[in-house]
Order: sequence, then C-alpha cells, then structure tokens
Amino acid sequence: MAVQRMQDYIQLHLTEKITLCDLADVAMYSPFYCARIFKEMTGFAPADYIRRLRLSHSALKLRDETCKVIDLAYEVGYDSVDGYQRAFRNEFGCNPSEYAKAPIPISLFITYGVKFRNLVKEYQAMENVSSVFIQVIDKPERKVIIKRGIKADEYWSYCQEVGCDVWGLLTSMKSLCGEPVCLWLPDKYIKQGTSLYVQGVEVDVNYTGVVPEGFDIITLPSAKYLMFQGEPFEEEDYCQAIGALKTAIERYDPSVIGYAWDERNPRIQLEPRGKRGYIELLAIRPL
Repeated sequence: MAVQRMQDYIQLHLTEKITLCDLADVAMYSPFYCARIFKEMTGFAPADYIRRLRLSHSALKLRDETCKVIDLAYEVGYDSVDGYQRAFRNEFGCNPSEYAKAPIPISLFITYGVKFRNLVKEYQAMENVSSVFIQVIDKPERKVIIKRGIKADEYWSYCQEVGCDVWGLLTSMKSLCGEPVCLWLPDKYIKQGTSLYVQGVEVDVNYTGVVPEGFDIITLPSAKYLMFQGEPFEEEDYCQAIGALKTAIERYDPSVIGYAWDERNPRIQLEPRGKRGYIELLAIRPL
C-alpha cells in the first residue's frame, strides 16, 4: 500500500530531510495524490505527521539522554531554538528545557501503520509455528500507574472504551521494564464498575512522581513469572501470532518445572512487535 510505504520511509529516515517528492518516489504516485491519500488514511498531512513524530522522538531523548536543546532543535529540522521550543510547548504543554530537568507524563505521538486498518480483529490459527520460548523471571515489588476501562477484557474493547492515545502518554513515562504493559487484573485490584484489562507503566515501589489525571496507582508484590515469547512475525500477522501463543499457554503445564499458576498476580501482555515476537507473562508459585 502506498501510504504504508510512505510511513515506513518516514520511520527509516526520520532524522534526515524528507520532502513530499521523496514520499512520492516511494509511493510511486504524484506528490499531490500522495499528500491527499496520506491525510485520508492517517488523519494528518505528511508534514504534520513528520513534525509530531520528530517532536516525540526528541522528547524521549530529553528524557533519557543528556542533550542540548539547541542540538535537538536542528536535529528535528527547526532553524532556531525558539521555533523548536514553541513547537514543543504547543505539542506537549511544557518547555523542552524544563522537561529535560523534570520529565512529566506527556502524550507522545504514537503512529500506527495503515496496513492494520482492515485486519480482522480476531485471533486466528497461525500455521507452521515451530517455537515458543519460555523463561522464568523475577519481578520486584513495584507500583503500576494504570488507566482503567469500564468492561474491557482485552485490547480491542479497551481501545474502544479508553482510546489508543493513552499508549503515547504511558510511553513517555520511564518504566522498570523499559516499556508500558497491559494487565489482566485479579479481582482484588479491580474497582467496582471498572475493567479486567488495563494499560499502565511499572514504576519503583517508592515512586512519588506525577500520576496523570484519570489514572490510578496500585502496588504489586514481588513475584515469579513465566515469560512466553513467540517467534518473530510479519506485522500484519500479529493477530495470528497472538492466537498461536495463547494456544501454547493453554497447553502448558507449569508443574513440569515445579510450579503452579499464581492467579493472585496479574497476567501481563507486552506490545506486539514483529521483530521480537509476541510476549505474555503469567505469574507462578512453587508447588
């Protein structure tokens, strides 16, 4: 698909100058037509899409690295520091220098490939699955900042209730495991009238930072988990990859390694990424 090719090109060349002619060459259509279909499919003009994506990448650099604002301004395509600072404030509501000193949760621009738009949102059987990797890991006592839904029990219904933009906010926050998590909560962590399935970010048990408005914070005990990881997959096959791993989990008996399932702790889902394979973690306890 032409728009997907443009999105892929932008992702690969984000730190370089990108023109509409470059995108037209990749899409193999005229610049005018490319601009029109890109906005129809993504909701953004190419220039706005690139600008927001670059600003979000710069925010993560400010959070995680020691960077000069002036260097980032030129890196993301601004001719002056003032222009970059205005754009950053308009996008995130804070000054980049202030954010670098004391990062707060901000709504990063998270992109989704248009090739996912027409996928059937059902788990399907995946053929020729040869390997599922299993590893015992230890999670420390920790807090999780979560956004609750209403009745959601999986990703799609959660997105309908809460929206997908919450992932950008969670991604802006430093996580103990390096990324946001999705959780199926045990009953004791579910508030009346809220969902089984939530999204959140794991933070230190002594965390005293900002909790975004509309979010809750829960404390989870230290626990052992079995991490199930499937093989890498093509991004458009992610529904099948999820279904294949869930089938493997259902068939697995943890007693063969001396454990039983521990339903006192939440089941964890990581963001499906084709290059690493789909991952879920289930809590276990010694027999």
